[in-house]
Amino acid sequence: MATQIRKSYRFALRSSLLITLLLGAVALLALLIAGQFQSYLLVLAIFLPAVFGVSFLVIQIRAEKFIYRRIKQIYDDVALLESSSLASAPITTDMKTLTEEIEKFAKDKKVEIDTLRIREEYRKEFLGNVSHELKTPLFTVQGYIETLLDGAMEDNKVRKKYLQRAAKGVERLIYIIKDLDLITKLEIGDMHLEREAFDIVELIRNVFELLEMKASKKGISLVFDQEYTAPISVYADREKIQQVLTNLVVNSIKYGHRDGTTEVSVENLIKNKVIVRVTDNGEGIAEQHLTRLFERFYRVDKSGSRKEGGSGLGLSIVKHIIEAHNEKIYVESVVDVGSEFSFTLEKAHPQKA
Repeated sequence: MATQIRKSYRFALRSSLLITLLLGAVALLALLIAGQFQSYLLVLAIFLPAVFGVSFLVIQIRAEKFIYRRIKQIYDDVALLESSSLASAPITTDMKTLTEEIEKFAKDKKVEIDTLRIREEYRKEFLGNVSHELKTPLFTVQGYIETLLDGAMEDNKVRKKYLQRAAKGVERLIYIIKDLDLITKLEIGDMHLEREAFDIVELIRNVFELLEMKASKKGISLVFDQEYTAPISVYADREKIQQVLTNLVVNSIKYGHRDGTTEVSVENLIKNKVIVRVTDNGEGIAEQHLTRLFERFYRVDKSGSRKEGGSGLGLSIVKHIIEAHNEKIYVESVVDVGSEFSFTLEKAHPQKA
């Protein structure tokens, strides 16, 4: 609690002035009645200033003590909230200033309460999503193992098939946990980036090669927007940017129309930046989902999209990796037309290349 006191003398000044004027008028009236008007100058020069001074001191001291005790109680109560700007401010006995400070304090607290409410809703939703994502493969593994223990183990074909399916369930659990661990490190800033200069065009080609078979199952073509004959060097963590590109291209394949196209382009943005765009002609995303698209476990299709697999953390990881590079990621989408995800990267300077 601050011990400094910001005083207001306006109340005492105005009150003293009113008392002085009132007594002056009374004195004038009394002298006129007594026929001693010439004595009024003496009253004006000595009596009225004395009245004003005494009135000011009495009113200021009494009002300050009276108001201060009550206001101090307000500050003491607010001081329970250590982060409060009102609790750390000097105590004021000025009603206007106090009113403004309390209004500001109330607005700040309302913002804090609204923020906490949003976070609580997000926490509940997140825990529910984590529970669902972990529960599904756990129950799958449990079901196959219980079936085997109940006697199916004796059949070699059934045993092998069920063990393989149980192994896939375990792999999915490990995949989710690894992604959760990665995103936690990214969020708390514990992820170390190994920045280096590399050719982003070559990296995109590598991602295309890795996902070629996955894309071919849906007849989706992975292409560049043009022929890139010269390398385009960027300065970033090569492994993490490969993960970003992989996640974005995998999503375009998952939600792209059969026999569609996923196109990647690299464009100069400003002098020291490039922008990488991943565009598909798939089902698109409704506008109301775009603001929450990068949240952990957020899914546009709450029921059907889980059949596509994945941990539900891909886009959230993409966002955190890009932001860890101090870069930006954008999304544009139109339903039944397609989606475009784009992100910026720093160009590699000649000495880094």
